[in-house]
Amino acid sequence: MPNWYAGRSAVKRATATDTGTTRDPQIDRAIEAASREIDRWTRRFFIPRTETRLYRWPPTQYGRSWQLWLDQDLIAVTTLKSEAQDTSPTTIASSDFFIEPNNQGPPYDRIEIDQSSSAVFQAGDTQQRSISVLGRWGYSEDTLGAGTVSSGLSSDATATEMIGSDGSLIDVGDTLLIETEQVFVTEVANAAVGSELIDGALTKDKGEVAVTIDDGTEVSAGEVILIESERMLIESISGNVLTVVRGFDGSAVAAHNNDTAFHAFRTYTIVRAVNGTTAATHANGTAVSRYAPEADIVALCVAEATRIIHQERSGWGRTIGPAGGATVPSGQGLDELRSAVYGHLTRVRQAAI
Repeated sequence: MPNWYAGRSAVKRATATDTGTTRDPQIDRAIEAASREIDRWTRRFFIPRTETRLYRWPPTQYGRSWQLWLDQDLIAVTTLKSEAQDTSPTTIASSDFFIEPNNQGPPYDRIEIDQSSSAVFQAGDTQQRSISVLGRWGYSEDTLGAGTVSSGLSSDATATEMIGSDGSLIDVGDTLLIETEQVFVTEVANAAVGSELIDGALTKDKGEVAVTIDDGTEVSAGEVILIESERMLIESISGNVLTVVRGFDGSAVAAHNNDTAFHAFRTYTIVRAVNGTTAATHANGTAVSRYAPEADIVALCVAEATRIIHQERSGWGRTIGPAGGATVPSGQGLDELRSAVYGHLTRVRQAAI
């Protein structure tokens, strides 16, 4: 399941990995492993999925006849059916049940029949898989704005490349929501920013950090731009003048002539229709959001991925760093972070089958 809880750039910053794309596969693998480890320890997931989950009725444990305990966090119900495995299952109207706890959710941990209604949970020909719940599942579905679709998705629901409007808002590893479709970002590449050019030559000097362009509104602080083979991180913008970090991400500082075109990293390779959603076309200008897991989940994912990367580089020995300067990590900080996150966010086991 391609859901990461931290982006590639965040982990590269944390590990001080400034080697261009050389170590990207290792970093991506570490983020995936850290994300799945968090899933296992918390017994929940932090980016929502649309799926159907099936339950025995009556359950094997003691319970009330109008109450169904769930084995995963529920955000919203689309369709609730009783006698689900029969040829003619009964759909329970949304007005005839509640999702609880009402005062705390989402997430919700149970579904209760409204006892003032005539609806009931019933077994089908067998107790097994008698209740089906189609809905959105997960701890939350919080999102942050991530600009708009500039191009790539308007004519083909199977397209696997899109251009976004702001490269500072999307990272490799993000799960995006475009209308009702979720997509997963697997890679980013550069593309020309219209006909924009730099306005004035740049010398081969890492201290020359002011870059003037034709129109400062075409880029955003936090974006990475490419001028010939040099990457630069935009730290701030004042009018048409960018303050940048030269030679960013392992690229070499170089001289550039006046009126050289520049590119921004806004072209994304994506996996379509993830987490049970349906692929569709999306017009240029359609709003894009990215899912935003809990901040401490993101922090733990970065920390766990960093641990994996450092340990891989040391051959899974106890020391980190080159010979002569190697250290033995205590792990105390990571243990404290794990304890805080898992103590707060681990899901209590429910006796649902």
